Amino acid sequence: ERALQILDEMPQSRVRANTITFNAVVSVCGTAGEWEKAYHICCIMPLQNVKLSTITFNAAISACEKDGQWKGALQLFRLMSYSTVEWNTVTFNAAISACEKSAEWRRALQLLNM
Repeated sequence: ERALQILDEMPQSRVRANTITFNAVVSVCGTAGEWEKAYHICCIMPLQNVKLSTITFNAAISACEKDGQWKGALQLFRLMSYSTVEWNTVTFNAAISACEKSAEWRRALQLLNM
């Protein structure tokens, strides 16, 4: 909660959040089990003219994975494919693990075949 509060207060302090700032908050959300907030941050970053990075997506997908939210993980994975951000091993591992935790083996195998 405190990380999100700081992020919200930054404009009032005339400090502009950047990709690194958002990445840190997404990671904190994942650690705190707040996958919905991590997901939401990925959605609002472009609205604030902040670029998402592979690190941003990986942190958010990992947050979904930790809570077994395979749908959220795969939505973020798809969103990556529509952007210029590239997947990496961490991306695939987190998305596959999210599917595995929810017994979504077919979806996990589809990711392996990409």
